[in-house]
Amino acid sequence: MKKKKVSGYTILIYVILSLWALTTIYPIVWIIQNSFKVKDQILSDSFSLPLGDSFTLSNYKTAFERLNIFSAYRNSIVISTTVAVVVILLAGFAAFALVRYSFKGKSILQSLIVAGMMFPVFSTIIPVFRMLNNWGIVNTENLWMSLLAVALPQIAGNLSFAIVILSGYIKSLPIELEEAAYLEGCNAIQIFFKVIMPLTKPSFATVAIFSFLWSYNDLFTQMFLLRLPEQRAITRLLNELTSMEGTNYGLMAAAVALVVIPVIIVYVILQKHIIKGMTAGAVKG
Repeated sequence: MKKKKVSGYTILIYVILSLWALTTIYPIVWIIQNSFKVKDQILSDSFSLPLGDSFTLSNYKTAFERLNIFSAYRNSIVISTTVAVVVILLAGFAAFALVRYSFKGKSILQSLIVAGMMFPVFSTIIPVFRMLNNWGIVNTENLWMSLLAVALPQIAGNLSFAIVILSGYIKSLPIELEEAAYLEGCNAIQIFFKVIMPLTKPSFATVAIFSFLWSYNDLFTQMFLLRLPEQRAITRLLNELTSMEGTNYGLMAAAVALVVIPVIIVYVILQKHIIKGMTAGAVKG
């Protein structure tokens, strides 16, 4: 079997990508290793490994004692899961309609969807806050109403991206499959769930994963809409810790690790779906 020759250009590309990966991975490793050290050792030698007497779990113990970690995780998971589920449903229906149906104003609507990706969340937060306040779901002691107030603007913020991704994938599907399902007696809703969704699983998975992670990491919206301590999600809790314990670097490192590790686990488990969905959408769209 003839071996392929590796060019110098390919080696250079791999070296550059490896160095780039290290710049991303090492800060995470640095945070995790310092989360197992006492404060004084972090200041004196933050790059050494926590081995022997330098190893301690006191930072994590303090984090769980002082912070309502489990409540914050619950709030984050409720918000992010709601956002992911609603986004894939609404964006899926919208993408299906835009690709397969013709109606007046379709081109204008498609342009508005693309334009919606250009507006950052901080440019609309004031009118969004006023609207949610008029509905009576902001600054309330009701936990679930407060979590809903955070989820709604995040759903709206993710829809444009999701519709664009799903439209490109659905457009590539052979319409004959849908016509066959229609002849078998399926209506539009049945065609969507029985034909479109099974064939576009990678793309739907990509949208769900990115919507979940963006919602999980969205501190800006949480800062505006989550006021009471028991309503705070995990990233808002970390922000509060920074202001309360600004010099306790060991505790801060432990809290950052508690926030970041679940995201890393989710990405590692679902990375095949992310890569497959993005690649398929790029090729087929």
